[in-house]
Amino acid sequence: MSNLDQYNDIELFDMLNSDKKTAELAFAELYLRHSSRIYAYCRRFLGNKDDAQDVFQDTFVKFVESAKKPRSMTNVPAFLLRITRNLCVNVKRKEKYPITFEDYMVPDVHENNDNEELLKLIKMAMDIIPEEYKDIFILREYDGLSYTEIAEVTNTTLSAVKIKLFRAKQKIREILSPYLSELNKY
Repeated sequence: MSNLDQYNDIELFDMLNSDKKTAELAFAELYLRHSSRIYAYCRRFLGNKDDAQDVFQDTFVKFVESAKKPRSMTNVPAFLLRITRNLCVNVKRKEKYPITFEDYMVPDVHENNDNEELLKLIKMAMDIIPEEYKDIFILREYDGLSYTEIAEVTNTTLSAVKIKLFRAKQKIREILSPYLSELNKY
């Protein structure tokens, strides 16, 4: 049973309660399938490599612990993202000083090329928008989840997801508009 790539995620999740060797192999396969997406989510949400690595590791620890509890698993990627999201939100809540718009100075558009500057601006906007919007935006725009999948991961309604995504985009446009108009002058 050394090659588990022919099993689906749900079967592998169930194998986490098997004998030690099978459980380790099942975990390794699930980790291989989902780790890059989970780590990318942590980095985008937290913006800090150290925090992202901590949450990333905690996610998989909690994932394995949850496999030991009786549960009916229907969507492993969504379950992993839900664990990750909750841990990321907890980290952000513990931050003593949240980032505000005033913390950023207007960037000098002459220092870098336009693409690098735009990426910095988008990162800045992501740091500033409220967590409830940031979360939905990352799941949709970076992870490519459908509205229904986002509703499942965030444990909210479909209409709430649509509203929050609209507001996230609106807020990002609002934050970036002065900078973008400045960039367009050059």
